Amino acid sequence: MNKKNYFRIVTAFIALSLFSVACNPPATEEKAAPEVITAPVAAAPDMAAIKAEIQGLENAWAAADSAGDVPALLAFYADDAVSMGGDTPMAVGKAAIQKEIEASMASRPAGTTVKYETLEVFGDDKIVTEVGKITRMDASGKVTSMGKYMAIWEKRDGKYVCIRDIGNNDAKEN
Repeated sequence: MNKKNYFRIVTAFIALSLFSVACNPPATEEKAAPEVITAPVAAAPDMAAIKAEIQGLENAWAAADSAGDVPALLAFYADDAVSMGGDTPMAVGKAAIQKEIEASMASRPAGTTVKYETLEVFGDDKIVTEVGKITRMDASGKVTSMGKYMAIWEKRDGKYVCIRDIGNNDAKEN
């Protein structure tokens, strides 16, 4: 074989090799699955446990209310609380709430007791709205009035304090 033919064959072989390499699709790289970032799912608050905790606060509140213990009642309120009682102006802050409580206690007959019943709570473990009913009784245990209330409790420093409340008495039966 002469050098000229040999050179053509080698050149054709190299060209064919380059052509076949150039025409093949590139090898596919395995792509890593994109990293999925999910927000942590917060556990739903245990509303039954929160309701029991709020009812416990209401039981202690009722004991302080029945005993006429104004300082104990004020301890349930946040310093910036607002109370909206029936037939009274809005009381903003503990000093105003204290005046409202003292006036209410001065006008009630001796031996009056009170019971608060938490009917429902909703919210989360930081802020809870409570709906409840109140029953007032005289010294003999006879019901003298009933009413309803809503309270908003906020967890501060690990304990619930009342930041807003509103309540009023039901109409007396004729």
